Amino acid sequence: MDSADSTAATAALARNGAADPAAAIDDDDGVPEVAACISSMIDRGGSVESHRLFLARRTALEMLRDRGYSVPEDELARTLPEFRAWWADKPELERLAFTTTLASDPSNKVKVVFCPPQPVKIALIREIYSGVKEENLSRLILILQSRIMSRAKESIKDIFPFKVDTFQITELLVNITKHVLKPKHEVLTPEEKAKLLKEYNVVDSQLPRMLETDAIARYHGLGKGTVVKVTYDSELTGNHVTYRCIF
Repeated sequence: MDSADSTAATAALARNGAADPAAAIDDDDGVPEVAACISSMIDRGGSVESHRLFLARRTALEMLRDRGYSVPEDELARTLPEFRAWWADKPELERLAFTTTLASDPSNKVKVVFCPPQPVKIALIREIYSGVKEENLSRLILILQSRIMSRAKESIKDIFPFKVDTFQITELLVNITKHVLKPKHEVLTPEEKAKLLKEYNVVDSQLPRMLETDAIARYHGLGKGTVVKVTYDSELTGNHVTYRCIF
C-alpha cells in the first residue's frame, strides 16, 4: 500500500471510531487488544539509546529472515531486558554487527553494520570497506544513526563492488510489514514471474509499478524487474490480488 493509501485508510478508521482503543476488544478475555499492544511497547527502564538499538537490530534481523537469509531463532526471540544485559557488558557498536548467508545459497553472504551517531562522511565509508573487504560479502546493510553526507552517499557505489543498502535507524524502529494496514507482499521467483506474464500475455512494463525506493521494496531488497504479489484482505480494501513490478 502506498503512503497516500495508508494515510487515507488511517483517516477512514479515525472517522469510523475504529481508532478508539476501547473498540478493539478481544472476544476471549475482554482485554483491549490495542491497549495490550501499546503496553508491550512501553519502555519500563534503561536508556533510550539501548531501546532504539534493540528495536532496529531486531527489525534488521527480521528483514534478513524475510529475504531468505538464515537467522537463529534465539536472536529473533531476544527480549529488551536480555539485550540490555548483553549490551551493558560491553556497549560497542561493533557487537551489533551480524553476518549470515542465504539459506538457499550459502555463498551469498550479507552483513549488517551499525554506524556511529555522528554524520557519515567518506572517511567512515572507506573505513567500513576496509573492515569487510576480505569477508567475501554479496551485500552490506548499513544502519545510520545520523545523516549521510552527499559525497559519502555517492562514494558508496564507487568504493563497494557489491550492493549496499542504507537505512536510517528511525526506519527500523518498527517492522512496516507487520502494520495492520499493510497488505501482504510476496516476492515471485523468476519462474513464477515468467508463468504470470505468460498467463496474462503481458510484459513487465504493462504491470502496475512499484518504485525501487518504496519502503516495501527496500525492506525486501528488491531490484528492478522483480515482481511482487500484493494481497489485499480487509474491510477497507476488500479482497483482491494485484501484481507490481519494481522499476
